[in-house]
Amino acid sequence: MTKNAETKNLADWWDESQKSLYEKLGGEAAVDAAVDIFYRKVLGDDRISHFFDGVDMGNQVAKQKAFLTLAFGGPNYYTGADMRRGHAHLVRAGLNDTHFNAVMEHLGATLSELNAPADLIAQAASIAESTRNDVLGR
Repeated sequence: MTKNAETKNLADWWDESQKSLYEKLGGEAAVDAAVDIFYRKVLGDDRISHFFDGVDMGNQVAKQKAFLTLAFGGPNYYTGADMRRGHAHLVRAGLNDTHFNAVMEHLGATLSELNAPADLIAQAASIAESTRNDVLGR
């Protein structure tokens, strides 16, 4: 390998290593596709679908896309409540770790369905997991 090839490979590695998870997953198009698939899974799951009864899903989907964009390191368009306040009514309705685990399951399955690499799925899961205590009001 020539010196220029080594430098180019190092530069390519550096450029890739500096990308956000949002960029590595594919940006806006990937988040949009993921959220659409994710909510199809969630709404089809009897363990958790009842938490969305009466919810304006168009608004919910838009909020989730904005939140994941922000959480994954993309532009900040999120204007919703923080996780604790946004889920407090669900905690009062019985939201618990079992439900959170189901959501995590669907997030992983969604990213797998979109052929995201395992390391990126793990990063996304870690970010989602970091919200557990706030979502569950602890």
